[in-house]
Parts: sequence; structure tokens; C-alpha cells
Amino acid sequence: MGHWRSAAVSAGGTFELIIIGAGIVGAACAEAAVAAGLRVAVVECGAVGGGASAAAMGHLVAMDGDAHELALCSYSLRLWQRWADWPQAEYQRCGTLWVARNGDELDTVAARVDALAAVGVQAVAVDAAGLYQREPQLAAGLCGGMHVPGDAVVYPPRVAWRLIEDACRQGMQLFAGTRATQLVEDGVLLADGRVLRGPVLVATGGALPELLPELPMRARKGQLVITDRHRPLLRHQLIEMGYAAAAHGADAASVSFNVQPRPNGQLLIGSSREYDAVDNGISMALLQRMLRRAFDFVPVLQELRALRSWCGFRPATPDGLPYLGAVPGRHRVWVAAGHEGLGITAAPGSARLLVDAFLGRSPALALDPYRPDRLQQEVA
Repeated sequence: MGHWRSAAVSAGGTFELIIIGAGIVGAACAEAAVAAGLRVAVVECGAVGGGASAAAMGHLVAMDGDAHELALCSYSLRLWQRWADWPQAEYQRCGTLWVARNGDELDTVAARVDALAAVGVQAVAVDAAGLYQREPQLAAGLCGGMHVPGDAVVYPPRVAWRLIEDACRQGMQLFAGTRATQLVEDGVLLADGRVLRGPVLVATGGALPELLPELPMRARKGQLVITDRHRPLLRHQLIEMGYAAAAHGADAASVSFNVQPRPNGQLLIGSSREYDAVDNGISMALLQRMLRRAFDFVPVLQELRALRSWCGFRPATPDGLPYLGAVPGRHRVWVAAGHEGLGITAAPGSARLLVDAFLGRSPALALDPYRPDRLQQEVA
């Protein structure tokens, strides 16, 4: 028996691509598809950009924890430049300063600089003196690190809104306030009973298992804190060198140091990761661990007033790479989801790769590492 189920429904229109989800990944896919001349529909049950995109830190970072992750990041960061001048983006190229606590972490810097250079990302090693010259507020006793000047921060929800609004002006149809309940023969059934006909691209992030249960996905809860506005304290986004290990780790709960300056004078403090959490309430013990971690690196943060904290859920695949491509065993169903903490960075690159593959073009990157069935192939 196949994956399709029949339903008694009313017609809702025929499209050349139906995108489910209007977070920043789905919105970027809509922009790319409309630009390619396709007749597109987007289905979003909540606010545009209101899910994981709204809860994210909004960093644009060349993450190098995995070669395929880095390839996607570097490709996507180049595409982000098209949106950098949008007022809605609140784009700020503050760069990232990776901080090494000890000699072992500092010893990894040269290889990381080389890996970034291989994909066209500029990075330089810094010693302890260079570290404190760039950020005097760092705690004493740190060993150095790596400076990536091209990294930036943005405000993701408003970028998603801009992408959707531009696509609508070019003829895209937005089905807002209704949920895609199931994939049906040659389309998707909406909660209001309508069926949209055409190829489907599932870009729903953490809600992916509702429509594609065969693709392993876990929601990974994260918490952030934002401070009041203040005199400038930090110039760069600061991340500890061990961040990638925590991001790709399998621990039920973990924290790592990540602080970024916002253009309005606030500081955004992260980050935590928590598997198997089902509610969106603050996990106070984990939040306290996260803040203590941040204070260890930047003691002056203890003097600032926190305005609020919030939670979000990152859609995480078992191997940390997103699903990009056609879904095996499904007729005309595609997927772009599972970016975990890199959805903001990877949105334009993922969209361009997916739409190129959908249209039969040769994508800029080989999609094999992101194939939706790669995990089943490893088991076999």
C-alpha cells in the first residue's frame, strides 16, 4: 500500500508547486519558485515566519562542524547578500569571534581556518592579545580563537514576511490560517476541506512528521534571553569553539556560549538544546546553566537587565543535515526541512538547490548528502 489516502473534498486550485510552511525556508523556496516562473501556492496555518524562524537568534554563520553543513552555509551566505539591504532584514555584519578556552581548542583553529578558506570564507586565527583587542569584555585567561568577519545577524520573521509579500505581488497565492492535514493523490488536503492539486514541497520544520512520518525528525527545544538596551559592550557575535560539538551532540540537554549584539543596542544570549521537551515553557534550571555559561565568558553580562526569555523548537534530523530533495516512495512530493539551528543561514541556498533540482537543473551543490532517504540507505 502506498502513502496516499483518499478523501471527500472540494476543489481548491491547481498549482505547479504547493509549499507547506511559510517560515524562512518555505518563504525562500516560494521566492525561488516564483522567480523561476512557477505558479505557486503557500499554505501556512500560523503567522508567516512565526515558528522556529521567530524564535531563532538570526545569525548568519559559516558553521564548519561538518563538511556538507559548511558547503551549504557558504553557498547560502553568498545568496543572502541579495537581501542584506532590505530594511526589514535588520542586517548587521558584525562578524563572529570564536573563542578558545584552552590550548586544545586553540590547536583546532588552523584546520578550521583552512576549511573555511577552501569554500571561500575568510577567517583568521587570533592569539590571546588579538582576542582581547577585539573584545575587551571577555573573561581573563582565554587563549585566543578565530575571527570570521563576514558573518552577520538578521531578524528572520520580517525577512520571511518580505519574501512572501514579494512572491504574492508576483502571483503567488497564500493560503493563510489553514493547516495542511494530509498528502493526498496529487496534492494536499487542507483542514477547511479544500484540496490543492499539484506537486508538494513540505517545508514545515518541526511539524514534518505529521505529513512525512517516514523521515526521522525530533524537535529540539532551545531558549534565549535578550537584554535591555545599553551602551555598546560587544562588537562581534561571540561563540565558544566547542559550540558545534554541542549542536551535533546527542545529550538530552546541553548549553553552549553564544552572545550576539543587536543593532538596537540589545544583546541576545544563548544557547541551550533540549531533546524530548514537549511544552514551550521556560526550563529554569537549563536557563540558569545557559546564563552561567555566558557569564563565565563575559562577566559584565551579569550587570545587565534581562527583558525577556523565550523558547523555540529546532527541527533536528538524526545526522544534523537537512532533508533536501524528492521524497522516495511519494509521487511528486519534495522536502526542505530539518535544518536544526542553521535554517536562517541556509534558507536561500536550500531554496535555490531545491528549486533547481525540481526543475531538472543541475544544482550548485550535489544533493546526495541531503537526500531524504540517506538514513535508510545507511541502515540497509
